[in-house]
Formats: sequence, structure tokens, C-alpha cells
Amino acid sequence: MKLLLTSGGVTNPSIRAALVDLLGKPIAESTALCIPTAQWGHPMCGPSSARGFVVGGPPWHNMVGLGWKSVGLLELTALPTIGEDRWVPWVREVDALLVDGGDATYLCHWMRASGLADLLPSLTETVWVGVSAGSMVMTPRIGDYFVEWPSAPDDQTLGFVDFSIFPHLDYPGFAGNTMAHAERWAANIGGPSYAIDDESALKVADGMVKVISEGQWKRFGY
Repeated sequence: MKLLLTSGGVTNPSIRAALVDLLGKPIAESTALCIPTAQWGHPMCGPSSARGFVVGGPPWHNMVGLGWKSVGLLELTALPTIGEDRWVPWVREVDALLVDGGDATYLCHWMRASGLADLLPSLTETVWVGVSAGSMVMTPRIGDYFVEWPSAPDDQTLGFVDFSIFPHLDYPGFAGNTMAHAERWAANIGGPSYAIDDESALKVADGMVKVISEGQWKRFGY
């Protein structure tokens, strides 16, 4: 699987170009499924924000509203009730999975419970486009600071990559998302990690990690 791990979505031309490169064709010729599941695990999210992501309207237009050929909805909490014979073909036939933010531990739980996590390694040409928790879920752990789901057993996530992500660096109104906070977070993570703002992303393909940024970011090598 190819990964475009963003903080705020496809927010600038550099990140958009990275997405097109991973797709291997224009966005207008590509199909996608959007996954809002992480929102249900975070107290700041709810019906209005989930709808905003799904329809791709401002300020959520940086994922679903990019001009895809087609976009469908994949709600992970429903998948265990309908059977893999129905939903697996839906996932296999699209070019990209657009995965929204919320709580990464909640998303991780439902990726495992639904079977999507087990399917991902076989999707070698599919592009995973994550925003915030939708990116963090692919890392080994997110740090206690980002766990909002009360039922989370710990801060561990899927570990498809070997680094962690501190998103929304210096985001207006997020008082705890300063570089100083990111440095303390990284020290507690105990492994390689990146702090990225909403104008930055991490492109992962063929085992290589590349920072795509028109903003601010920092790598921590603890």
C-alpha cells in the first residue's frame, strides 16, 4: 500500500502533486472511498463534522472535494455485519482510501474488527490518504496526549510504518500543539517521529519516506 499521511488533508499544490504521483494518474480519473469512522471516537467530532467530511464541503474539502472521478462511503463499524464477500470488492476496486481524523485508537479498533487492517497488505497499488488520526493510525503508537476514546486500552496503533506523527503543529486554537509540546511528546514516544503542520505530509512508497511540505515540520530521532 502507498501512503500519503497528512495533518490537514491535501492543502497545497505540493501535497496534491504527491497524491497524483502515488495514484499514477490524475485525481479526476481516480476513484475513492471515504472512511469517517475515526470521528465517532473523538469528543470534538459528531454528525455535523462527519457529514462535512463525507460531502467534501468547506472546511473539509481537502479530501473528498478534490475532484475525484467518484467517491463512495465506507463505514467500518458496519462491515462486520455484512460479510467480506460484499465489502472487500468495494475496497479492492478503488484507487484510494480517504481516511478522516478523530481518534486513532478508535479507528484502529474498527480497522481490526472489520478486517480492513488484514486486507491492507494485499492492496499494493491502493493509496491510503490519511488526515490527522487517519494518518496516525498507521504508526506504532500515538502517545497518551492524543488518546480521546475512553475505551482505548493503550496508545498503540497499527504500525504499518515505523515512525509516529504529531499532527496540527502550531494550529490556531490548539494550545497544546506547539513545538515545545511536540518535543516532549516525541521524547515519550521513544522512537522516530515527525511533527507536521497542516501544510505538510509524509509520502511513503517502496519503503521510502519523504516529507512534503509548504509549512513547518520537524523530525525527532529518539
